[in-house]
Amino acid sequence: MDTKTSLEASLKDAMRSGDDVRKRTIRMALASIRLAEVEKGGPLDEPAVLSILQKEIKGRRETIQDAQRAVRPDLIAAAEAEIRVLESYLPQQLPFEELKKMAQEAVSEAGAKTPADMGKVMKILMPRVQGRAPGDQVSLAVRQILQNS
Repeated sequence: MDTKTSLEASLKDAMRSGDDVRKRTIRMALASIRLAEVEKGGPLDEPAVLSILQKEIKGRRETIQDAQRAVRPDLIAAAEAEIRVLESYLPQQLPFEELKKMAQEAVSEAGAKTPADMGKVMKILMPRVQGRAPGDQVSLAVRQILQNS
């Protein structure tokens, strides 16, 4: 079952069980997916859906940072609950060491030598880790490798 179908089934279950956090979070994720489908003019493939879920999680993390500055523990707790719901639909996250190994392979493949070549490496690496690692982690791993070479 693809992720979008899984989200739709989970939404029905959440509505039946009265789980408001799960229902609200899945509805927002599905709305983002549908918006992207309308913009594209057709259904999204699995990597694109996973990318949207990661963007949703990133937005929640930014909300947490803002809520911490505003000293709003209620907003922090709500965003953390939504992140847990969204993460349950993503594949198992890559450990950082494995991500660095994949980044090293991509650096070799691209023939990158300096941090200026980071774009070439990211173009190769991002499709390989789609949905299994956030972009900032991928960027950090590549940057570390290029700065040390």
